[in-house]
Parts: sequence; C-alpha cells; structure tokens
Amino acid sequence: MKIHFIAIGGSAMHNLALALHNKGYKITGSDDVIFEPSKSRLEAKDLCPESFGWFPEKITADLDAVILGMHAKADNPELKKAKEMGLKIYSYPEFIYEQSKYKTRVVIGGSHGKTTITSMILHVLHYHDIDVDYMVGAQLEGFDTMVKLTEENDFIVLEGDEYLSSPIDRRPKFHLYQPNIALLSGIAWDHINVFPTFENYVEQFKIFVDSIVEGGSITYNEEDAEVVNVVEASENQIRKIPYSTPEFTVEDGVTYLETPEGAMPIEVFGRHNLNNLAGAKWLCQHMGVDEDDFYEAIASFKGAFKRLDKLAEKGDSVIYKDFAHAPSKVAATLTAVKEQFPERKVVACLELHTYSSLNATFLKEYKNTLDNADIAVVFFSPEAVKIKQLEEVSASQIEEAFNREDLIVYTNPASFKEYLFNLKLENSALLLMSSGNYGGLDLEEVKALVHPL
Repeated sequence: MKIHFIAIGGSAMHNLALALHNKGYKITGSDDVIFEPSKSRLEAKDLCPESFGWFPEKITADLDAVILGMHAKADNPELKKAKEMGLKIYSYPEFIYEQSKYKTRVVIGGSHGKTTITSMILHVLHYHDIDVDYMVGAQLEGFDTMVKLTEENDFIVLEGDEYLSSPIDRRPKFHLYQPNIALLSGIAWDHINVFPTFENYVEQFKIFVDSIVEGGSITYNEEDAEVVNVVEASENQIRKIPYSTPEFTVEDGVTYLETPEGAMPIEVFGRHNLNNLAGAKWLCQHMGVDEDDFYEAIASFKGAFKRLDKLAEKGDSVIYKDFAHAPSKVAATLTAVKEQFPERKVVACLELHTYSSLNATFLKEYKNTLDNADIAVVFFSPEAVKIKQLEEVSASQIEEAFNREDLIVYTNPASFKEYLFNLKLENSALLLMSSGNYGGLDLEEVKALVHPL
C-alpha cells in the first residue's frame, strides 16, 4: 500500500509511519516543523520530508490512503486536494482500527494511568516472549517503536486517549477502537479546551464503555466513584470486573507487593502505580498470562517513560521528573513520593504548561493537590498564557487556587533556576512535575543537585 501522512512529525504519527514502513508499505509525508526525536527517527528510515511545508503535489491518484494528524489544520492545502480527489482519508485512530478489526482489541482508557498500565502489560508480554501488536503513548525500554502492526498477531494492545481524532474528526480517539477487552482506570476532568464541562467530559467515557463489543469485558477501578457510576450505569451486554489497589508495604525506600507467595520487592512505587498494576494483572490474565507469571515479570518493570523518572540519586537525596500536569496526576505523583520517602523533605516543583492548567477557570481544580509537599513551587510563563490566547493569570490567583499560603510562584525561568540551584537537598526528595521544560531548564545540570552523604 502507498500511504501519505499529513503532519508526519507528531509523536504518534511518526511512530505509525515507522510501523507501516516496517510492514512493507510505501510511506510519504509532510509537516511544517518536525522536532527531535521524531526527525532523526524518520531520517533513519528515509521517511523525513526533504523540505518542511505543505505540498499539494504530493497528493496523487495512486495513494491508497491519506492519514491526517491532529497537528494539521482543517484548511490544510494537502487535505483540501485529497478531498477534491476523493481519496480515502483516515484519522490516526481510524487507521489503527482498520488495521486491527480482525484482531482482539485490548484498550486501556482513563484520565490517568493509561500509559503506565499499557506499558506494564507490554512489559509482561515481552518478558514472556508473547508477541502482540500495540500502540502506546510513550517510548518503552526494549521496544523500537511506540506502534507495532502485523498481519499475524491475534491481539493488539491500545492506549485509549480521549483527545480528538483529527481536525475533521472531532470524536475522541478511544471511541473508534471498539474494544473486545477494555479497562477504565479513572475519570478526572481534563482537556477543557474541547470538553468545557465536567459532565461533557464524563459523557465521553460512557460512550467508550458502550462501544465495547457485545460479549466483551470492562475491567474497572472500583476505587474511583466516577468510574463506578459510568460502568454500572451502562446497559451494554459485557462482563464487568472491578479491581482495587493491592496490599503493599514500604521499607527503607523499597516497595513490597503482597502476593500469594509473600511480599515481593518491585521497582515502581506509589499507591496509584500499585492500583495500575492491579488493572494490568487482570488484562494480562485475560490475554492468557497466569498470576504467577505476571508477578515474575512485573518485578522488573521500572516504570513508563517520563513517569516518575529518577534523574539522580546520591546519599540522602533523590530527584524525580514526572510528566504529571493534570490535577489528579499531580496529587497522585506527589503522594507516591511522600509515601516512599516519609522521613525526607519533599520539594515539589510544578510547571503549569497545558491549556487546561493555564485556564483561570480551571485553576480551582488544583486545590490542595500540593499539600503533601514540604516545599511547594509553581512555575508558569505569562508568555505561554498569551500564546494560548488565554485570560491573564496572576501569582495571587495561583496561590489562592492551590489553597496554600506558603506556595512559591515563579514566572521567570532564570529566577526559578536560581532558586532551584540554591536549594539545600540534604535528606530530601526533589520532584519536578511538567509536560514542558520550565522555560529551558537543562535536566543534566539538575542531576548535579543531589547531595552526597
């Protein structure tokens, strides 16, 4: 097949392009800008566009399909020509479904935890040499790409994102996969730029549960009241299987998971990660991995990329960087670090970087999320607020929103960096939480902040 990608440089899009190239398809693509590591990875397979920009002449009659990325605009000149020529145009999730409609589709949905759960499942399957197709939202250790598509594999494991499919398909991605086996980890309002009310956001998960094929199953987090409401209200003829956080203990900075064979040390930590682990265990069992084999494999799982990533540890200090930015993720990640290091001072630095987090109305959702920090710092860029064309927010608004009088707020990257590098990190855990980079913070330099005994 010959396929053209409009906006080939995105994280998901370039991985799909690589997966189809590996499958033997002829791939072309365009984009107005491509950042690393996408650029180098495409160049390695000779798939990177020679010039950046949009070129309608690339849209030709011999194309079997055009795949449209979310980064492109609805008036994209290549898209316009593809429509005029009557070519088949797919969104990313539409094409994934097209490639997997004869497979058993395992879809992990939820506002938080879905990347980690998907990663756990793939780690366990990889450990036991069980080959499956997959699509995950992070680069995994031991995996070349974030997408794998074959003709022969029976299962495909999909991370089910609730964000929109494409500029011309406003359905959430996870509505298109029609799972045979599904999981729902949690519901906490996010993406307010497309789901302006909490009720509207929850509705997307109701549609997801109802999209599970008849006779399929939903494994769901019974500790999340909103998830329970959505699953129990569904009249879809499916099996409903609840899961909850397993018993665990923490001793000297090591988490021990209680198993039928006794306490087992594991690499990941935090109540939310243990909850994710319980969901992953159920799905692996649905796919033929028994409980003992699951525990054997999960013991070596070190975590999903950018999720509680340990930057450095020396003596009595440790530094973590986490992708957390939504309120529920911030609270869960901070709680995990505090529980893991109860005797240490925890310094939490959160960057407000996304559209939702910089929205003056949404800010109240962050109330008390930094309470578990001994020192709480918030960084945001007024320039980012302007770029996103949002109402201006002030430091006092942020202090009020977090409901913490001693909150430290920075808006200048240089000032924030100076504060960070003057911290005394004896007997401390520093937690950096952001989907951005604090205005250009060099993480290699940050690693030097650990304090030797």
